[in-house]
Amino acid sequence: MARVLNCSKKGDGYLEGQEYIVTWALGHLVTLADPETYDDKYKAWKLEDLPMLPKELKLVVIKKTGKQFQAVKTQLNRKDVSEVIIATDAGREGELVARWIIEKANVKKPLKRLWISSVTDKAIKDGFKQLKSGKQYENLYHSAVARSEADWFVGINATRVLTTKHNAQLSCGRVQTPTIAMIAKREEEIKQFKPKDFYGITAQTDQKLKLVWQDQKSNDLKTFDKMQSDELLKQLKHHKTAQIISVEKTAKKSYAPQLYDLTELQRDANKAFGYSAKETLSIMQKLYEQHKILTYPRTDSRFISTDIVATLKDRVKACGIGPYSKPAAKVLQSSIKTNKSFVDDSKVSDHHAILPTEEFVNLTKLTDKEWKIYDLVIKRFLAVLSPPFLYEQTKLKAKIGQEIFIASGKIIQALGWKEVYENRFDDTDEEDLKDQQLPDISKGDQLPILSITQTKGQTKPPAPLNEATLLSAMENPAKYMPSNDKELARMLGKTGGLGTVATRADIIEKLFNTFLIEKRGKDIFVTSKGKQLLDLAPEDLKSPALTAEWEMKLEAISKGQLKKDTFINEMKSYAKLVVNEIKNSKEKFKHDNLTGSKCPECGKPMLEVNGKRGKMHVCQDRECGHKKTISQTTNARCPNCKKKLELRGQGEGQIFVCKCGHREKLSTFTDRRNKEKNTKISKKDVSKYLNQQKKADDEPFNNPFAEALAKLKK
Repeated sequence: MARVLNCSKKGDGYLEGQEYIVTWALGHLVTLADPETYDDKYKAWKLEDLPMLPKELKLVVIKKTGKQFQAVKTQLNRKDVSEVIIATDAGREGELVARWIIEKANVKKPLKRLWISSVTDKAIKDGFKQLKSGKQYENLYHSAVARSEADWFVGINATRVLTTKHNAQLSCGRVQTPTIAMIAKREEEIKQFKPKDFYGITAQTDQKLKLVWQDQKSNDLKTFDKMQSDELLKQLKHHKTAQIISVEKTAKKSYAPQLYDLTELQRDANKAFGYSAKETLSIMQKLYEQHKILTYPRTDSRFISTDIVATLKDRVKACGIGPYSKPAAKVLQSSIKTNKSFVDDSKVSDHHAILPTEEFVNLTKLTDKEWKIYDLVIKRFLAVLSPPFLYEQTKLKAKIGQEIFIASGKIIQALGWKEVYENRFDDTDEEDLKDQQLPDISKGDQLPILSITQTKGQTKPPAPLNEATLLSAMENPAKYMPSNDKELARMLGKTGGLGTVATRADIIEKLFNTFLIEKRGKDIFVTSKGKQLLDLAPEDLKSPALTAEWEMKLEAISKGQLKKDTFINEMKSYAKLVVNEIKNSKEKFKHDNLTGSKCPECGKPMLEVNGKRGKMHVCQDRECGHKKTISQTTNARCPNCKKKLELRGQGEGQIFVCKCGHREKLSTFTDRRNKEKNTKISKKDVSKYLNQQKKADDEPFNNPFAEALAKLKK
C-alpha cells in the first residue's frame, strides 16, 4: 500500500510520502482491560466478588506490541495530519482493530474508510478514488465492540465462578465449551453405536468381470436380511450365465477442488502430515511475512475477486519452477480461463483465497515443513487453473435369473488438473461399487459365470474426531444444534460457525493446554476434567446455538436495527444468571487423576495429566500452578520398529522407551547418534550438495530471474 501511495520515507513504525503517511497495527494493539483494572479486589479470585459487571469496560494497550501502538499514536496526533483513513481488513474485526487504536489514542479527526478485499495495485488505487465516510461504518464498529464486550462479561464471569467454586482451572466460554461438547457427542455416538451385519452377492464371470447384486426396489447393493440373501444365493447357484441387458456410456468431467482458505488448508495439512491447526497457521504466517511467497493466510474465502484475474499469469510464472515448471508451463500455453467456480466478487469478504504471490521463489530457502505447506497451496492453485479431468463412465446392467447385477468402469480421456497431482489425488468417497477395467462388451451378450458368492460386512461407527474433522465441525456445527431451529443454523452457516479462521487454532490449542481434551494417536478425546466441565457448565454455554443467537443480534446492531447498549445489558443479565446458576449448583468437581507425589512448592497432591506432547504432573491448587514434565513423545525413532520414542525421567536418569519394548538411556542414545553422524552423510547434506550442483549446471546464460535478483541484491 505504501508503495502504491508513493510513501518511501522510512520512519519508526511508519512510511511517509508527499500526501500520505502509512502506519500499521500488528493484529490488535489495544484490548479490553482485565478485571483487576476496575478494582484491586479482583486480583484475587473470590466467589463472593462475582459477577463482575463494570458499568463501562476500559481499553488498555497490549504490552507486547506497545511500541507499535506508540508509533501509530504519534502519527495520528501529528498536527499536519488532517484526517485518518482506516485501511484495515474490510470486516467487523478489522474495523475494531482500527477504531480501538483511534479511541485509545484519543483522536477526534475526521475518518474515512478504504473498503477493499484485494490488495493489488489497481484495487488500492480504485479504493482510494472512492473512499467512504467513516460514519457509514459506525454501526459495524458498535457490533464489533458488542461481540467483544459480551465475550468479556460472559466468558470471564463463567470461568471465574467455575474455577473458584471448585478450586480447579475450569475455563468456559461460548466457543470453547460447545467445541468440547461436540467431541463428547461424537464419543457418545461411538459408545452407543451397535454394529449390524449386512450381506451382498457377487458373481464372477470368465472375463474377469465382477458383477454385484442390486436390490430392484431400493437399488441398495446390500441387505440386512440374511435369510433373504441366503435364499437368493440358493436360487442363483442354478444359473450358469449372465445376460447383459444394458451398457450405458457417459462422457463425464470433474473440476479441481476449490482454492484454499485457512481452515481447508489446516484440514489437509493435518490429514497429510499430522500438523496441528496452530502449526499450519504458524508455517503459513512465515511463508506470508518472511518469504512473501503466499498471500494473507487468515482468510475464510475460497474465491478470488475479478481484479486478481489480471495478476494470475505473473503468479503462475513466479511459482512455476522446479517440480511445478511442467504444470505451470501447461497453464501458460494458452490464455487463462476463469469461471464462477473460483472468481466471484460476492464470495470474497475481508480477503481472497490463499494464492502464490508474484515474488520469485527460492525453494532451497524453505524448511521441510514450509515446503510441504507451500506444495499444497501451489498444486491446488495450478490445478484450479488447469482443464477438467475427462473420463468415460460405463455402467453395465446384467440379469442372472430374475435378479439384477451391475458393474462400473472408467476410461480416462484426459487427466487435466489431476496431472498436477501426477494422478495421485484421491477425490473419491468410499463406495460399495468400485470401478474396474471392463472387457469389450455389448447389450445382449451372454457371459459364463465362474462363481456366485455371498459377501458379508458390518456397519461401522462414526470415526472419533481428529484436528481435521474438528475444524470441519467448528466451521459447520449445525448438526450439533437442535434440528428444529433452521434460522439459527442458517445464521451460523453465514457467519462461519464457531470461532473464526484466525481463532480456531488457538481455541483447540487452549483446550489441550488446559487438559480439557487429549490426543490418543491422531484422535481427540474429552478428558475426565473436560467431561466434568460439561456437567458443571450451564446448558446454554454448551450449544453452538448461543453463538448463532448472538450473531443474529450483532447483525441487527451492524444494520442499525438494535442498540449496542440494549444487547450489552442483556449480556450482563445473562452473565448474572450464569454466575447464580453455578453458585447454587449442587454438582461437585472431583480430581480422579491424583498421584502419590506432593507439590514441591505448596505440598498439595499433584495431578497426572496428558499434555499434547506427553504426560505431566501439575499441582492440584490452581493458584500454585507448579508443573513438571514426566514423559514426552519425541521425534527420535526406535532402532527396531522405527516408531517415535517416549522420553521419561529427569536429568541424567532420562531414558527412551518404545511400545515394542526397546529401552535406551539418553546418554547411550546420544553416543549412538553421534557415531552414526560421524560415519554417515546425512540426507540433508546430500540434498544440499545436489541442489548446489544442479544450480551450477542448470543456470542458463539468459536467466529470466537474473534482472530481478540483481535488483534484490542492490
